[in-house]
Amino acid sequence: MPRVQGVDIPNDKPTYIALQYLYGVGQSKAIELCFQLGLDLQRKARELTDDEIARINQTLDSEHVVEGALRRSVQQDIARLREIGCYRGIRHRRGMPVRGQRTKTNARTRKGAKKTVAGKKGVKDMRH
Repeated sequence: MPRVQGVDIPNDKPTYIALQYLYGVGQSKAIELCFQLGLDLQRKARELTDDEIARINQTLDSEHVVEGALRRSVQQDIARLREIGCYRGIRHRRGMPVRGQRTKTNARTRKGAKKTVAGKKGVKDMRH
């Protein structure tokens, strides 16, 4: 398996798809990178030469923020929001949706599993 930016990319996939296994590289950035370096998009990742892999690494290092540096940057941004106590920071701290989504229903991914609260439903008054 070729190693790009310290990450193994799959052998049997076309180059532009294999590059998308890197954190911070999506479809458009992968295609742009292949054109910039003159790589065939459809060539399998296992067919990349060591020189081509080195060129990919060098380009990603110099022109793009990917993998560890990008993860660190995102975490620092979230920590800053929490620290200054803005609305988005408070939402992050509470583990709730940050971008204005409804929470009465449909926020399960962010809020976690349902926490059932005992209510009045089903309790019958026996004073008749």
